[in-house]
Amino acid sequence: MEIGISTFVETTPDVHTGEVISHAQRLREVVEEIVLADQVGLDVFGVGEHHRKDYAASSPAMVLAAAAPQTKRIRLTSAVTVLSSDDPVRVFQDFATLDGISNGRAEIMAGRGSFIESFPLFGYDLGDYDELFEEKLDLLLKIRASEKVTWEGKHRPAINNLGVYPRPVQEPLPVWIGSGGNQESVIRAGLLGLPLVLAIIGGRPTQFAPLVELYKRAAAHAGHDVSKLPVASHSHGFIAEDTELAADKFFPSTQASMNVIGRERGWGHYDRSTYDLARSFEGALYVGDPETVAQKIIHLRKNVGITRFMLHVPLGTMPHNDVMRAIELLGTEVAPRVREEVSKWEASGKA
Repeated sequence: MEIGISTFVETTPDVHTGEVISHAQRLREVVEEIVLADQVGLDVFGVGEHHRKDYAASSPAMVLAAAAPQTKRIRLTSAVTVLSSDDPVRVFQDFATLDGISNGRAEIMAGRGSFIESFPLFGYDLGDYDELFEEKLDLLLKIRASEKVTWEGKHRPAINNLGVYPRPVQEPLPVWIGSGGNQESVIRAGLLGLPLVLAIIGGRPTQFAPLVELYKRAAAHAGHDVSKLPVASHSHGFIAEDTELAADKFFPSTQASMNVIGRERGWGHYDRSTYDLARSFEGALYVGDPETVAQKIIHLRKNVGITRFMLHVPLGTMPHNDVMRAIELLGTEVAPRVREEVSKWEASGKA
């Protein structure tokens, strides 16, 4: 069972002071967070791609590369790369470069993106949303499979027997499919034999179990070894020494962020009762003391089949010291509990 962190490197106004830190400061902070995650024994750190004022990381590979020489073991991934509006050649080159710098620790999480700012920025039509992703994923996988590539599509100039460099340390360079719970995306991942990442950020996490089963059935149908295909989740959360402290610290920025996104997407108002329900044992917020968070992750592993859990922290802008402490607790107290319990459960033959 792998445990890690994901972040969108947000630069929203501080809910208490109204201060907005610079993109530069937040980028430096997240490099410190990656280094700490490695030091406390976490398995993976993911950085999301966004193209708007309140997010600092438009190029996850560059952020991860800044941390790579300062880390030893932790895997470094996008979370996600908005492949639909990017060039698969450059995506592969960026992450192959990261793979070389980190000596084989890079990963790509490819997704269609739940934010749409990158499409007009790079000249793509949202009407081609699904077609763009399918075509560009096809090219990315062809580049991954072969040094020389011949390819033709609708939304990018053709490539005729050209090499793509550098080549990565890992063969193949890991490519995951990110999904918000869409059946089509999990079936696609299964048929292609690619690892799956589910964004479990609302409702009851156990409701995602049928999607994991659908993914595995699709993979088996295509002839892939299901036992070798990991499934990850990405969920919001925060850890402190006691549960009420964690809840009180995480709520203000979470409420502010959820209501900004909610106004953009037509969601209802996010209040404390909504938040408290989400952090209950069956909810999708992983907020609490180390034992509380560990038990929720174990529950997710046993009931959904997740083999990698990524805690998304912070949500909105939080004090850097609080985020660093949450990462420390995840690595030193939560992860050991989860790994021990999951190992016992798997050894008993119940997995």
